[in-house]
Amino acid sequence: MADKTMSADAVVARLSSGMTLGIGGWGSRRKPMALVRALLRSDVRDLTVVSCGGPDVGLLAAAGRIRRLVTAFVTLDSIPLEPHYRAARERGALALTEVDEAMLLWGLRAAAHRLPFLPVRAGIGSDVMRVNPDLRTVTSPYDDGETFVAMPALRLDAALVHMNRADRAGNGQYLGPDPYFDDLFCAAADTAYVSCERIVETAELTNQAAPQTLLIPRHRVTGVVEAPNGAHFTSCAPDYGRDEGFQRYYASAGWEEFAGRFLGGGEREYRSAVAAWRGGDQ
Repeated sequence: MADKTMSADAVVARLSSGMTLGIGGWGSRRKPMALVRALLRSDVRDLTVVSCGGPDVGLLAAAGRIRRLVTAFVTLDSIPLEPHYRAARERGALALTEVDEAMLLWGLRAAAHRLPFLPVRAGIGSDVMRVNPDLRTVTSPYDDGETFVAMPALRLDAALVHMNRADRAGNGQYLGPDPYFDDLFCAAADTAYVSCERIVETAELTNQAAPQTLLIPRHRVTGVVEAPNGAHFTSCAPDYGRDEGFQRYYASAGWEEFAGRFLGGGEREYRSAVAAWRGGDQ
């Protein structure tokens, strides 16, 4: 099996401005934050981002990297609305395509199956159709004649996801309570990059966990990055929980303050800055 290991900066070097980028995880849970921070160190911008949004969206929106966001929500979970996203949206810094959560799921599933759309009941009778006038409906060709939303495929140029474990070939394993949509993000993308807490031998993936935790197959993956604590400050259960104290600081800090203090260097500098903050320099 091919060795697909690479660095976070090498992943970002393969991305380009104007791409449609999918980001896995859910709210403030198992987000590929090390990859997002690497992206912020680059000149990549003008992105269409598809995400069950959390601080990934907040950071990229505050930095002016998002042209359009496709999402069902942007939240920090314990803080209901992501404040840096809200500020960017209120000043008109990005366009928004807001859909129902099931519609987002079906858009990714359509892309994964290389279909132009999939029918879904979600959205019917709601303001989703009003705020997204380009959406169309389809009628069942069978006897019931039911009307569905024709959710267009959310085809991605690239996807970034974070797993608990992976092997060098790109097989990805989650160990927490929920897979989220990470497998679909990878399947919907032309290229997919998996960061993980720890790279292990393939035998460890298959011998020490239930088969259903092997979420992402290697043929879907372009590159693998070993990034310990790479989801911080979001949760990555069971390896670690959300850093609630740091998240509260992130939510209350001005963007320039936060970026200047924590985003000026690589992951080693980020970890050092977080340790200094936690040590009392708050």
